[in-house]
Amino acid sequence: MPRTTRELRQRRHARIRRKISGTPERPRVAVSRTAKHISAQIIDDLNGRTLVAASSTEKALAVSGGNVEGAKKVAEVLAQRATDAHITAVVFDRGGYDYHGRVAAFADALRAGGLEF
Repeated sequence: MPRTTRELRQRRHARIRRKISGTPERPRVAVSRTAKHISAQIIDDLNGRTLVAASSTEKALAVSGGNVEGAKKVAEVLAQRATDAHITAVVFDRGGYDYHGRVAAFADALRAGGLEF
């Protein structure tokens, strides 16, 4: 029986999450995307805390997260907030999405913003 695209992505994400985890020294950047928006959180999995977050739904950003340019803007804001919180090294969790398009642009913008992964 064919699985839905969502089920396949969830399986990929579970497979990825078995291998990576955020620590206080190197938290996890979890990316989530929809057709219209993109958001990300920097998470310390050991303590169960979200340290920093950014989303295209924020009024202050006023960007569309449904395109590469919007993803880059959200990543720049997240990188700045991470720098302000003294976070320099992270692990990247693509959330089961292909490392392509908006997700790849997001990762590149985070690197350009000073995060190391």
